[in-house]
Amino acid sequence: MDDISVLICDDSALMRNLISRVIDGTEGMQIVGKAMNGQFLIDKIPILKPDVIVLDIEMPVMNGIEFLKYRKANRIDIPVIILSSIAEKGAVVTMQCLELGASDFITKPNGSISADISSVADRLVEMISSYGGMYARRHGKTVRSSDFYLNLASERAVTRKLQAAMGEEKANQFLAAERERKSQIERSQPAKHFDFSTPTPKEPAAIKPLRDGGRIEAIAIGISTGGPNALREVFKCIDPHLKQPILVVQHMPAGFTHEFANSLDKICPLSVKEAEDGDVIEGGHVYIAPGNYHIAATSAGLGKNVIRLTQDPQRNGHRPSADVLFESMAKVYQNKCLGVIMTGMGKDGAVELAEMRKQGAWTLGQDEKSSIVYGMPKVAYELGGVQKQVSLENMADEISKIAREHL
Repeated sequence: MDDISVLICDDSALMRNLISRVIDGTEGMQIVGKAMNGQFLIDKIPILKPDVIVLDIEMPVMNGIEFLKYRKANRIDIPVIILSSIAEKGAVVTMQCLELGASDFITKPNGSISADISSVADRLVEMISSYGGMYARRHGKTVRSSDFYLNLASERAVTRKLQAAMGEEKANQFLAAERERKSQIERSQPAKHFDFSTPTPKEPAAIKPLRDGGRIEAIAIGISTGGPNALREVFKCIDPHLKQPILVVQHMPAGFTHEFANSLDKICPLSVKEAEDGDVIEGGHVYIAPGNYHIAATSAGLGKNVIRLTQDPQRNGHRPSADVLFESMAKVYQNKCLGVIMTGMGKDGAVELAEMRKQGAWTLGQDEKSSIVYGMPKVAYELGGVQKQVSLENMADEISKIAREHL
């Protein structure tokens, strides 16, 4: 089993060391090098050959934007994860980084870095396992699956809850005792072979729709890890004459979705905006769920539907949640809509996409080969919620075709 190799570039020695501890302390990952600016990073890449780069934006000599321009000009295909400030200015620059080819971003902790590093650790590990893992596999490595890291994140969450309830020392003692107990049980049993590759999807459950698919009045998309670039690919190629509205849940922090919508609006032939509570859902428009708000379609009477935003509790660990959006589509549009689930870790959206299918809606899921993480679409497929699996390359054409045929 190979490790995912990570190269960190940040002008803060403290941040480099703290992030290194998180990565080196995660099974299946290792830091192969550190750089204090983009120029040092360029020098290290051909020697260290990393699977993924974690990049700061503001640095002396050569900053993150300048490095990304160099990377694009020199066709370096190693995925880059941006470490970004959550400030409004940071959101604009972060979107510029995505436009230049960065894979994704994560916000730096606010306040005391050392105290808050745990708040980004799970998300950072998820991104490294997703983008770095895909790159590593394409280059012949055998690395652990995204499911392995999803389970690891769950274990870390349990550890944090125990530490909060019992105190760090007692919780660590309890967990150490539990690990020893499990180890003793495993030693007394025959050795098992663990497969860390991506599990093969099960045969899909059979869903018998309550009604036949009707004319499509609206489209809903749920997407997570890998989403920023995947949505750019879809919306730059979408049919400019598409008549239906599109509602989108992309897991993204508050403070970034407004600029993300603006960046999509530049390349999409349709009108793209960050959704606002009370927006009338109009054809030919794309509505992006704001960070930290659930988005749902609701009936306003007289044949009009509107957007409702809420801060109800997280669902599947997310707000916005694709399940909340898909649930509303099943209720409001029933068989007169198209649901699309794309790349992302976990299962958000899977259950309610199956409900959409049960109501007679048309549904699509991104295929395994083109997904950065075949998590959400895999679970939706296994639950019977996906009529057809489609590659990212063909997703815009497939959405456009189905929308035209059932207008």
